[in-house]
Amino acid sequence: MYKVKTLNKIAQTGLDIIKGAGIELDNEAQSPDAILVRSAKMHDMEFDGNLLCIARAGAGTNNIPVDRCAEKGIVVFNTPGANSEAVKELVICALLVASRDVAGGIEWVKSIADKGDEIPAMVEKGKSAFTGPEIAGKVLGVIGLGAIGAKIANTAVELGMDVYGYDPYLSVDAAWDLSRSVIHATDIDTIYRNCDYITLHVPYIKDQTHHMLNKEAFEKMKDGVRIINLARGELVCDEDLMDAIDTAKVARYVTDFPNAITANAPNVIPMPHLGASTPESEEKCAVMAAREARDYLLNGNITNSVNLPCATLDRMGVCRVCILHKNVPRMLHHFLDLIGDAELNVAHMINKQRGDYAYTIIDIDSPIGDAIPETIRKMDDVIRVRVL
Repeated sequence: MYKVKTLNKIAQTGLDIIKGAGIELDNEAQSPDAILVRSAKMHDMEFDGNLLCIARAGAGTNNIPVDRCAEKGIVVFNTPGANSEAVKELVICALLVASRDVAGGIEWVKSIADKGDEIPAMVEKGKSAFTGPEIAGKVLGVIGLGAIGAKIANTAVELGMDVYGYDPYLSVDAAWDLSRSVIHATDIDTIYRNCDYITLHVPYIKDQTHHMLNKEAFEKMKDGVRIINLARGELVCDEDLMDAIDTAKVARYVTDFPNAITANAPNVIPMPHLGASTPESEEKCAVMAAREARDYLLNGNITNSVNLPCATLDRMGVCRVCILHKNVPRMLHHFLDLIGDAELNVAHMINKQRGDYAYTIIDIDSPIGDAIPETIRKMDDVIRVRVL
C-alpha cells in the first residue's frame, strides 16, 4: 500500500481523495511514497529512493528543491488556477486600497476613539488626508497573464480600467480567455511607461525574475505609480522600492510578503500572505493536489508537473511500464526492442520530453515480469522505472 505524508494542514476534501483510493495517510512515515505540502520548507530535507512525488497545494514551488527532485526522478506537482479566484479578488481589493488610503483612515479613526462627541467633527475635518483617485478610467498593467493574471485583466476591464497585459509566454488557451479590450504589450517597458497601476503575476525564477522591479524599472515608470505584488516577494528589490517611495515615484506598494523592510514602511500596505487564504481556495488546491498525486501513484500519469514532462494515458493493457529517463536519442528504441524481443505486444504508449528529461508510458497486453524492467533500470540515462 502506498503511503502519503502531509507537511502542512491539508483540507479534508483532499485527504478524503487519498484515502478513498486505498492509499494510506501516515504523517509519521519515514519513507513515504508521496508528500502533500503547502508552504513547508523542503530544501534541507533528504529524500530517499522511495519518494515518488511531491504535490504542492498551491501554485508556487519556491519551497521545494524542484531541480534536485528532477534528478532523483521525484515528480513535483502544483495546482495552477486552483487559487485564481481568491487571488483575483484580493488584487481587486489591493487596487482599491492602493488608491484610497482606507487602511490609514481606519487606523486614524481608531486613534481618536476616545474623543467622544468630537469624533464626527474631527472625521469631517480630517478625512481629506485619506482621499485618493478612482480606479475607473485609469491604466492597469498586468505582468503575467496566466490563470490569475487573465482573470484580473478581465475584471479590471469590467471595472472601467484601461488594461495592458504583458506575457511573453502567453498560451493559446489563456489568450482565448482574455477580454478583447486588453491591450497586448509586446515588451515590459510599455507597461512601465503607460500604467498608473502595475500588478505582478509571474513565478519567481532566480536568474530571470529576481528583483525584476528594481531601480532601472522604477525609473521607467510614471510618477505616482501604484504597485501590487501578490505573486512573490523576491520579484521586487525592497531597497530600490524604498528609494522610489521616498521620491514619490511609487505612490503606494501593496505586498502579500511583508519583511523587515516593508512591514512598517511609509506608503506600503503589507498583508499577511492572504492571497489564497480562503476556505474555497484551500479546498480546491487540496483536491487538485490530491488528484495529481493519486493519479501518478496508481496510474503513472503526470499532470501539472513543474520539473518533469507531463504525460497522461488512459489504461489499455494488462500491464503498464512507466520510465523516467534523460532526454537522449534512441531511448525509446531500446525500450521497445526489449519488449518486442520478449514477444510482448504494446497496446498503447506515449513519450513526452521536457528539457533534459523524458517520460515514457507503455501499456502492454500481458504481464511483463521482472527481467525487462530490471534491464531497463540498469540502462544508462534511466532514472526510474515503475510497473503498474
